[in-house]
Amino acid sequence: MSDAALWRRWWVRCALSWAVGWASLVGWAHAQSSVPLPDEEQTAVRRGVDFERERRWLDAIELYEKSLDAWPNNDALKYGLRRSKVHFSIERRYTDKSFLEQMLPQPRSQALQALQDVLTKIRQHYVDPVSATSFVAHGTESLYLALNNPRFLEWNIPRAAPEHIQKVRKTLRDRYWNKPVNGHDGAQQLVNEICELAERELRLSSTATVLEYVFGGCNALDDYSSFLTPGKLNDLYSNIDGEFVGIGIEMKAEPGRGLLLVNVLPGSPAEEGGARPGDHITKINGVDCRNMTTDEAANQLQGAPGSRVRLELTDSATGQSRSTQLVRRQVKVKSIPIAEVIDHQNGIGYLKMTGFQKNTAEELDAALLRLHREGMQALIWDLRGNPGGLLTAAVEVLDRFIEDGVLVSTKGRTGDQNWSYSAQRAGTWSVPLVLLVDGDSASASEIVAGAIRDHQRGVIVGRKTYGKWSVQSILPGLLNTGVRLTTAKFYSPSGQTHGKVGIHPDIAVTPAAPQQVAAYRGLPSSWQDDADVQTALDLLRKQLAKR
Repeated sequence: MSDAALWRRWWVRCALSWAVGWASLVGWAHAQSSVPLPDEEQTAVRRGVDFERERRWLDAIELYEKSLDAWPNNDALKYGLRRSKVHFSIERRYTDKSFLEQMLPQPRSQALQALQDVLTKIRQHYVDPVSATSFVAHGTESLYLALNNPRFLEWNIPRAAPEHIQKVRKTLRDRYWNKPVNGHDGAQQLVNEICELAERELRLSSTATVLEYVFGGCNALDDYSSFLTPGKLNDLYSNIDGEFVGIGIEMKAEPGRGLLLVNVLPGSPAEEGGARPGDHITKINGVDCRNMTTDEAANQLQGAPGSRVRLELTDSATGQSRSTQLVRRQVKVKSIPIAEVIDHQNGIGYLKMTGFQKNTAEELDAALLRLHREGMQALIWDLRGNPGGLLTAAVEVLDRFIEDGVLVSTKGRTGDQNWSYSAQRAGTWSVPLVLLVDGDSASASEIVAGAIRDHQRGVIVGRKTYGKWSVQSILPGLLNTGVRLTTAKFYSPSGQTHGKVGIHPDIAVTPAAPQQVAAYRGLPSSWQDDADVQTALDLLRKQLAKR
């Protein structure tokens, strides 16, 4: 489940091909600039390439992104980031059961229909024009990198000679790199041509080739648009609904240590079995998972309601191992895991909102009523770490706090994406309000922050928000797949958009990292040490004292 997730990988065969590929990769990366780089800049490039060589794609992505903040014009860093993202996507696909079992076995004709379908959806719905040439060029890049990816090679062509693989890669670069195509028909003609090349030289399945163009072509779009496998589409719908079958954890792979439990959902099988945030899963049903990727582990953890799974956990505090058996069941993900009065003397409530789902407004109504009965006179609304969710849910919750006026508007390429949402609900809450945000507050969280600021409804405390000011639509496709496309941008009530910029808080606070993590988990014991919460308490106490 998480986004929020996040995810890692390994291999045995095709060692010669891998070594040859990485030698060329390093040489290409450093050939981008004839001007000597400063030592720190060179070190960043080398570290990124080292992470890639070890196939630690998430570490590479994180390093390249941070390094580009310091050296935004470094071409080696830019291409390293792009390369790592493509490899990460390839490896996620090849650990996705729905991709392997439902998509790869399809004939070339079905894969080509999926290609045409996604091209049509992009032309009709994507927020900006994208040429077929750009889409196909990104697909060619994805196939080029896939032919240097151990997981792709082992699954599709484990016996292919390294020199044959390199020959095809060279042909892709020399003959097809950024080759112009004329519309959808031209795109299909070029992809068919490359299918014949790869099948003739490598015996590579035409479907595997076409699917690299389907998925890789979407790299021509923004970071929030992608082609979704059947499994990922179902996961997305489950996230929107706030319900899924499982054990109720959010996890992140830490190679050599296992799966770090980032969060354990309240009332879930995992919590009932004694799992705690910070623990590591080291075995799943007796299988060592210390070097599994998050996706590989997720596949092992999936199962039907009522089925059992045995986990071996390493305690975060003591380092001791313990075993627990859990029964999978329907798990409800609450948008508001915590809502309680934390200053009874002044009646200051605290409400933690972790997402914007279908039932978030109903949860909010129940939480606010409960806080009111406990004597709430002011509210701290915590959106830190909240990646967003449904635009309609953001509008509904804002309608509880803002009496009238525009809450948010959207503008896209087509008329059906141009909307303005206004407050229309009687009986809004007028209590003094402080909104907590940070760099992981995105999308719907930023809709809330923008409206709160423009309507001067409260004070924003924390760090600059993420800067995702766009609307995504989920369009079902062929083969039980889907396409997530950015179809519009959204604007605050004053007409401002803060894409890639974010909203700066009224009062900036820089907490220590452990305090921040504790705050995300909503641990009551952390409030005394949480700098954001303490700042909010001080503000609200002063406001209440003036009444």
